[in-house]
Amino acid sequence: MNFRTNIQLQKEENQIDYASKLLLIGSCFSENISKKLAYYKFDVASNPFGILFNPKAIETLILNSLNEKEYTEKDVFLLNGRWHCFDAHSDLSATDKNELLQNLNLAVKSTNKRLKEATHILITLGTSFTYRFIETNAIVGNCHKVPQKKFAKELLSVDEISDSLKNICHQILAINPKVTVVFTVSPVRHIKDGFVENSLSKAHLISAIHETLSVFNGKYFPSYEMMMDDLRDYRFYKSDMIHPNETAINYIWENFKDVWMAENTASIMKQVDSIQKGLAHKPFNPDSEQHKAFLADLQQKILVLEKKLRIQF
Repeated sequence: MNFRTNIQLQKEENQIDYASKLLLIGSCFSENISKKLAYYKFDVASNPFGILFNPKAIETLILNSLNEKEYTEKDVFLLNGRWHCFDAHSDLSATDKNELLQNLNLAVKSTNKRLKEATHILITLGTSFTYRFIETNAIVGNCHKVPQKKFAKELLSVDEISDSLKNICHQILAINPKVTVVFTVSPVRHIKDGFVENSLSKAHLISAIHETLSVFNGKYFPSYEMMMDDLRDYRFYKSDMIHPNETAINYIWENFKDVWMAENTASIMKQVDSIQKGLAHKPFNPDSEQHKAFLADLQQKILVLEKKLRIQF
């Protein structure tokens, strides 16, 4: 008897290998995948402006980076002793204004470079709901705990999201025509918006992505569908009953790996995993001859892989 409805996936073309350059942008789920990629020592850059949830915020990030926007004092504000920018996550915020501006402008440069060089760009959309700062009429990427009365909450239509995603694809492909753009929807439910509202929000994202893919030759990876239709059990959630737990993340990662990783990466990933576990190992007796031999063997394995792949542990 089968008690699950497994999603059957096919291997994609233009797969990822150790020569690939990856850029992941979007919700916290993209962070989960990027950590896996970084663990296995792939060349990955993740969320240079921090976690972003809505398509308009991601579009702003990409356009500002491609246009090499220079952030100045007018783009930042002071609140509760820290300087913030509505375009970026609070991870970039700082107690010093110049430090924040430096962080923002370095992120613009690094993202511009990565957008031009990337072989794969994975964009994870979290929600169709946006917050518009009433004073400037601009949609923000993060509210930074500014009083809610200063924002207008809006639900983007399918057409609005589709237009945004098409513009993202158009702008990226204009400077990097060989890149593979992969869209996915975050499996994290935004139930603070309401259960019905979350379903509507995710439906808008999925509809808009497929409308975009009918025009641009991008790809869709069904992270949200795996969580909702395959892992439809609360044992796959963290204690908040909203975020996928480590088991769920690993399951989705394994499916992503099966679909997107080139066959020649498997043996290398196994070697990297062995080294990572060796580096994390805590010896009972660090001064023993046995442990010294273990470290020497581990260092030799590291040197071989670093020379072969031009990576660094």
